[in-house]
Amino acid sequence: MTKYIFVTGGVVSGLGKGITAASLGRLLKARGLKVAAQKLDPYINVDPGTMSPYQHGEVYVTEDGAETDLDLGHYERFIDEDLNKFSNLTTGKVYWNVLNKERRGEYLGSTVQVIPHITNEIKEFVYSVGKKTGADVVITEIGGTIGDIESQPFIEAVRQISLEAGSENSLFIHVTLVPYLHGSEEHKSKPTQHSVKELQGMGVKPDIIVLRCDRHLEESIFQKIALFCNVKPDCVIENITLPDLYEAPLMLEQAHFSDVVCRELGIEAPEPDLTEWTDMVARMKKSRSNCVEIGLAGKYVGLHDAYLSVAEALHHAGLGHNVHVNIHWIDTETICEENVGEKLAGLDGIIVPGGFGSRGIEGMILTARYAREHEIPYFGICLGMQIAVIEYARNVCGITGANSGEFDEQCADKVIDFMPGQSDEIDKGGTLRLGAYPCVISSGTTMEHCYGCLQISERHRHRYEFNNDYRERLQKAGLTLSGISPDGMLVETVELSDRPFFVGVQYHPEFKSRPNRPHPLFMGFIGAAVQKTQA
Repeated sequence: MTKYIFVTGGVVSGLGKGITAASLGRLLKARGLKVAAQKLDPYINVDPGTMSPYQHGEVYVTEDGAETDLDLGHYERFIDEDLNKFSNLTTGKVYWNVLNKERRGEYLGSTVQVIPHITNEIKEFVYSVGKKTGADVVITEIGGTIGDIESQPFIEAVRQISLEAGSENSLFIHVTLVPYLHGSEEHKSKPTQHSVKELQGMGVKPDIIVLRCDRHLEESIFQKIALFCNVKPDCVIENITLPDLYEAPLMLEQAHFSDVVCRELGIEAPEPDLTEWTDMVARMKKSRSNCVEIGLAGKYVGLHDAYLSVAEALHHAGLGHNVHVNIHWIDTETICEENVGEKLAGLDGIIVPGGFGSRGIEGMILTARYAREHEIPYFGICLGMQIAVIEYARNVCGITGANSGEFDEQCADKVIDFMPGQSDEIDKGGTLRLGAYPCVISSGTTMEHCYGCLQISERHRHRYEFNNDYRERLQKAGLTLSGISPDGMLVETVELSDRPFFVGVQYHPEFKSRPNRPHPLFMGFIGAAVQKTQA
């Protein structure tokens, strides 16, 4: 029978429940178990697709096109399993489904209530992951903090699952903060005690308590929390802040985290084989002596989580080249003709990631021009590819008014525009080109050099496309359209093939990068940056 693990958080948000869940997934997979992971988010949005990145960080896209929480990126990178639309559920999606069922008459005249209808919808979603994937263990992270009003239906639903599955098949892990008071020079366990009491008041008794802290805890803290929170002494696990998040599985396993989980669930499995992961972390530490300087030029740099997968993919590629990638976060709103050289000085490579809206666009265009004219490796992702096309049209092809229909609807030369058949009358949510799409690569290009093949599939999240009316003109001016959709209708990638690396892609390669398997385009980009430093 499938085993269910539920990860909750207490005291404050942002404690690293996602990293804890992802680390546990990695450890259990290393024991030979098939693991699936999912996130339950209490917010009322149907998905994070229409949220500003400043609200919730990046939107992570799965192979099947689901717009999901950024924690799913951690799950995929740690567990190295592709997730799907059953991996993220929000309050908005729950109520959407329930109300549609009510309209169709599926409840046979019943009064629709939180219990059982809302909770049943949540339970059905949790169970579906195990059924769809055939997983031995399903790890479910519940967003928010215990005590939040909006989280209560989710807590009640997983409480019911634990009763239905039985205590031998369900496990609750509660992640809490243990603050350190500098005045008295001691850690305080009381916030954890209150959080556990709140959780118990909702009918859930945590089996394991993970303590987030910035410095090592005294033994008395473990003993006190075990006693007052009614858990076994070895079920209190320290989770100290680390310089690199990929060290987390190794740190937690030092406290026998997966041993305790397997014991409590009655799972018989061999010791985890963490050889590859241990070697990877060791190489990460060793690579810090050699650095490349990469400028990440975007409009959401005030919150680094807005570009989380891009930053991680850069670090993965750095590890692949045995260098440390030092990211310079550049706000393109601050870039102008007078300071572009100063802002971008000393960089070995420039990456312009995705985004929406007109803010900071002219700064991005100046950035792309600077990279092109000074032969700095350039990597444009989604919006960054569109920026490269606009810049090339303006400054090489002489189409001085070139722009995107997204930024200027009245523009006469929309080199970037809506997809065929689209208009601006459509709803915003869930109407982008989402998920995996195939692409055919032209031979003899940088793209072929990086991928080593001519047929690829990558994940998309965008609405605007390269305008085919300008294909011939830009190609004649030297821009290579190196990747095209199989039907020949959509330009997926552009490049300057005479450069070591000047590539723009319409898709999001960062979503498929893994710490032990860097994405080939990021490897090509960082490789070109390394060559520049050596030159």
